[in-house]
Amino acid sequence: MNLIVAVDQNWAIGSGGDQLVYLSEDLKRFKALTLGHTVILGRKTLATFPGGRPLKGRRNLILSRSPDFAPAGGEVFSDLTALLAAAPADSFVIGGASVYAALLERCDTAYITKIDWSFPGADCGFPDLDKRPEWSVAEEGPELEEGGIPFRYVTYKRG
Repeated sequence: MNLIVAVDQNWAIGSGGDQLVYLSEDLKRFKALTLGHTVILGRKTLATFPGGRPLKGRRNLILSRSPDFAPAGGEVFSDLTALLAAAPADSFVIGGASVYAALLERCDTAYITKIDWSFPGADCGFPDLDKRPEWSVAEEGPELEEGGIPFRYVTYKRG
């Protein structure tokens, strides 16, 4: 299983229920990597998408404890066991924080956008893979910049 996430210098991923920043190049990369694959996400992450609708061109597996939650175009699971039974091995975990935490140990590749910026007010984070011995950098791209915000793509592998 894979995961994809954008983190700041402190490995923060969100503030007030949304991403820290939207970088158009990063959104294009996200689409290129996930298109045609299954994505795994939580209900709150789905709410941040345009119109609160599942992503097109991908099978959307949504983890939610709300029994009445049934967005068109998404498959809703109330527990992790059922979701995992439906998820192919090449799925992408795309957030939020609690879904990442629940599935990190099942992932073997992490596509991280490292934003060289610290966002005040960030209120949720992602585990610092640089401090986890089971993860190592497999590939690191050059520094890029958009709107004055520097970032780079780093791929981590488990093992």
